[in-house]
Amino acid sequence: MLTKEHKVEIVNKFGKNNSDTGSTEVQVALLTERIKSLTDHLRLQPKDFSSRRGLLKLVGQRRNFMRYLKNRNKDSFLAVSKQLEIRVR
Repeated sequence: MLTKEHKVEIVNKFGKNNSDTGSTEVQVALLTERIKSLTDHLRLQPKDFSSRRGLLKLVGQRRNFMRYLKNRNKDSFLAVSKQLEIRVR
């Protein structure tokens, strides 16, 4: 689960300034943290199908953000994918 302090750290690390919560890079980073959290949960609870569906929706959202970032700013796309250890196709 993401705490407020952890979200602030992510925004400071990936945002252009401290209040930049809407940029694509920040949104991808926040989605990645939620995906990691849900993945850990599903390792312990493999039959939790509603959480699995939520995980798949989050992965789809992140994929769309990454596609947008790749089309708009290739350098930022590569930097974010490297920092967050997201596989690039």
